[in-house]
Amino acid sequence: MSEAYFRVESGALGPEENYLSLDDILMSHEKLPVRTETAMPRLGAFFLERSAGADTDNAVPQGSKLEIPLWLAKGLFDNKRRILSVELPKIYQEGWRTVFSADANVVDLHKMGPHFYGFGSQLLHFDSPENADISQSLLQTFIGRFRRIMDSSQNAYNEDTSALVARLDEMERGLFQTGQKGLNDFQCWEKGQASQITASNLVQTYKKRKFTDMED
Repeated sequence: MSEAYFRVESGALGPEENYLSLDDILMSHEKLPVRTETAMPRLGAFFLERSAGADTDNAVPQGSKLEIPLWLAKGLFDNKRRILSVELPKIYQEGWRTVFSADANVVDLHKMGPHFYGFGSQLLHFDSPENADISQSLLQTFIGRFRRIMDSSQNAYNEDTSALVARLDEMERGLFQTGQKGLNDFQCWEKGQASQITASNLVQTYKKRKFTDMED
């Protein structure tokens, strides 16, 4: 039976998201704190917390603090026009980077941000003096947590791993599932339960037709 949905890999760790990936679609809708550097006419109605105090033309005043989806922030951000400036979410600020450098394994990444690595990588699109520190923190956090994730996936065969998986970011969950699948496949191979290679229906049908032609 064919699958209803074939998973499309995320592109969030690269230059742009993959808009065919459900993970990237969900990640791009996460909110990002910004400050408007210029008045934004006729957009007050889109921001309910600002619409009551908006000008007569329903504009968002200059200097307003808003939380908008990542995809919208990327579309409006322009170094030359200075439409808005981006404020780093707390999880990527220096205080939390210090926590990650001390022991990244104690942090519940899914609670802090289910797409921690992908969202953090997309923050590098914005011109911030902390970009180098953010990228280094993302890399070191991943390195620090990777071994524990893979060790757990290899030593939790037929065990309840819900508590462990609940603390992982979405990318880490994918790694954990890959590790468990590899372990399960190895266990099946050891028990002689690995799937055997069989001829496809197309080949079998072709052989039957060829045999019928020979009889005629």
